[in-house]
Amino acid sequence: MPRLAALFVSLFLPGLALASDTAHPLDLTSSWLGYLALAIFVAAYALVILEEKIHMRKSKPVLLAAGLIWILIGVYYSSHGMSHTAEEAIRHNFLEYTELFFFLLVAMTYISAMLERGVFDELRNWLVARGYSYHQLFWITGVLAFFISPMADNLTTALIMCAVVLTVGRDNHRFITLSCINIVVAANAGGAFSPFGDITTLMVWQKGLLDFFTFFKLFIPSVVNFMVPALMMHFVLPKGKPAEDDEIVHALKHGGLNIVGLFLLTIVTAVSFHNFLGLPPVFGMMTGLAYLKLYGFYLREHAYRNDEIDAMPPADDNAGNRFDVFDNIAKAEWDTLFFFYGVIMAVGGLGFLGYLGLASAYIYGELGATSANILVGFMSAIVDNIPVMFAVLTMNPDMAEVQWLLVTLTAGVGGSMLSIGSAAGVALMGQARGHYTFFNHLKWTPAIILGYFASIFVHLLINS
Repeated sequence: MPRLAALFVSLFLPGLALASDTAHPLDLTSSWLGYLALAIFVAAYALVILEEKIHMRKSKPVLLAAGLIWILIGVYYSSHGMSHTAEEAIRHNFLEYTELFFFLLVAMTYISAMLERGVFDELRNWLVARGYSYHQLFWITGVLAFFISPMADNLTTALIMCAVVLTVGRDNHRFITLSCINIVVAANAGGAFSPFGDITTLMVWQKGLLDFFTFFKLFIPSVVNFMVPALMMHFVLPKGKPAEDDEIVHALKHGGLNIVGLFLLTIVTAVSFHNFLGLPPVFGMMTGLAYLKLYGFYLREHAYRNDEIDAMPPADDNAGNRFDVFDNIAKAEWDTLFFFYGVIMAVGGLGFLGYLGLASAYIYGELGATSANILVGFMSAIVDNIPVMFAVLTMNPDMAEVQWLLVTLTAGVGGSMLSIGSAAGVALMGQARGHYTFFNHLKWTPAIILGYFASIFVHLLINS
């Protein structure tokens, strides 16, 4: 039984193991250390799931789990005179996290800056002024999330549309909850048919397994994946429409639309860094942060010319409405960023213990490509799809194009089954705390699973 438990968990925990050509770790999958590490991770994830019940931020248990797992690895390898091997492994995993951290930090900073400049409040005013009902707003935000995600990424898209829902929905809990679930599903589905829509699709494209335009064969299956649960949620949305303000106040501050333009330019820069220079997209994102910082300097120096501040000298850092990029950095979802650190480092440690080889021999050797790739979607729902896809690419099974498209689809949309299964879901649990929770999302998991299998059926029907 312990062996079976270890095998089950290994199916979705191998993701960030150190490649075999840079180190030769020991196989500890059947040792007391391996079982203890698995138990630590499972216990930490159970606390993450219970976040709304026990009121403990999700980053705390996984940070501790990551530290304990690597302590076990460090002690064991040091006692066998192989401390350098463990050191290389943890540095490799930390580098994986660092790239993700700075990418997300820049995206979150831009979102925070747009919130501070009133961009989303103005969009809310625009939507409310047109008298859209809750049903119409549900579909507008979902469709926008589906089509913005392929151009940006699913996490950034979800953050933007959630901010709109929170401002438009106000205190209507049911509308906010259902819209957030819809946004997560739509953003993940939209990101699955574009190389730039998700980190997993980017990894597959960069590996050279599928060319750029081949990904668009997944467009119709992605639409099906989004539409099936959305249609089911449509019938339980609240009736009516948001209350209109007696007087709609102009919310957009000076420079708000320019920051939106700079954010789009940042995305183009990140894509160009990868597409034309062969450099990691995170360096393009950091260059885009420089755009915002320089423009922030301009706003600060010229604030006295705007109506925001009455005759305040530019040197006064305490001016209430003065733009400060570091204030926006401070408002990033730090709990989410530390959560990703804990997950990546803990998963990396478990992969380093030897579970990658165990999973590879079983899921593709025993189950076959189609069953294994469908299972990948369920694994992505439990752990973020990035380490799962990394595991598949490292296994590098011999599959036809239709199967690589299938695993790209399932890894991308499978994370929608649970709120913790994708970066978009995890981020929205922090952004819409109290409205979008693990258990609220879980209530609609059967509908999302129905859409999951419907999209797989459509893909195999039209692309086989």
